[in-house]
Amino acid sequence: MSRKLTWLDTEDLGILLHEQRPGVDPLTVRFTDLREWVCALEDFDDKPQASNEAKLEAIQMAWHEEFEDAGG
Repeated sequence: MSRKLTWLDTEDLGILLHEQRPGVDPLTVRFTDLREWVCALEDFDDKPQASNEAKLEAIQMAWHEEFEDAGG
């Protein structure tokens, strides 16, 4: 990925999280961990404090869709 991602790039973040943690069911991940994992992504470039529950839930749902599509 060549562009920097923000909290609003839910689909892209969900794909990246699934690629990095393919065996993890996103619905079992605590938001505190999810926030840390998103911030640690190489292509992520946004303020950690700009996250909120709604943004994290949207990312979790995008990741969950990838997880389900892969047969999770």
